[in-house]
Amino acid sequence: MVRSSNAGVVDRKLEGLASPADRTWGVTLAIVGTFLFALKSIFIKLAFAAGANATLVLAIRMTLALPFYVGVLWYLRRREDRKPLQREHVIRATTLGFLGYYLASYLDLAGLEQISAQLERLTLFTYPAMVAVLAWLFLGEQINRKIVLAIALSYFGVLLMYGQERAFTSVGDTSLGVMLVIGSALSYSFYILFAKPVMKHIGSQQFTSLAMIGSTFFVGVHFAATQPLTSLVEAKPIVYVYGLILAFVCTVIPSFMINEAIMRIGATRTTVIGSVGPVLTMMLAIFVLSEPSSLQHFLGMAVAIYGVSLVARK
Repeated sequence: MVRSSNAGVVDRKLEGLASPADRTWGVTLAIVGTFLFALKSIFIKLAFAAGANATLVLAIRMTLALPFYVGVLWYLRRREDRKPLQREHVIRATTLGFLGYYLASYLDLAGLEQISAQLERLTLFTYPAMVAVLAWLFLGEQINRKIVLAIALSYFGVLLMYGQERAFTSVGDTSLGVMLVIGSALSYSFYILFAKPVMKHIGSQQFTSLAMIGSTFFVGVHFAATQPLTSLVEAKPIVYVYGLILAFVCTVIPSFMINEAIMRIGATRTTVIGSVGPVLTMMLAIFVLSEPSSLQHFLGMAVAIYGVSLVARK
């Protein structure tokens, strides 16, 4: 995650106030959350292989996760030390859920229908470069030479892998897939840019629950408008198994872990730890999905990750 200079000050204050136990717990949450998120692309690809499409997978994933988020929000609102939720914060959280968990998720899944899990994960991972540009456009942050270099390296790495993937496969539209995932990264970047101020007011758990509940509503509207309800009945049982794993193992658990890690150890450390995510996805894609890979794939991955790390450490 890329932060503005003000956010960097907040991160340093958080790190200074955090106890050693808090820092250890935050690092652990970031590591485990990163690994669970890395599994997402793999199980989505397996669901596609079982006959599901992007809209169906997203609908099953979010519907199965919804009761958990409702339960967490209900529990948090029953606590004696709860603060009243302001209407403004609820609206902002659900709106950000639209960007971060509905639109970004749908575009990501649609892109995965066209490209490999390796290229999808690396393309999505470049969102910190987008956050840097958006912070410059909307928050007046400066972009120095180091940030420009970081952005260039991030997308050069994607370009390396993109060129190799086009040579490897004749299935799917690689260009369309990359553009869809870039759109997903852009939507998620807006979410990242504006989420933390709301989290500071209502807490990461309440924010995550509200954002996910709001996004599930938008997913439901999308599904009802584009898919016959019979597709839910006709889906193979294994699709629901994959959907359940996506809902809890790859969505519910890591979403709370990553947001809590950000609150405990700051955005910079969480992002640096998260940089191993694309590598994990690449390894899993090669060994589980038998996706082709090459030296150029690994080179593109290394270049992009190095570029993202420069943005995160600005």
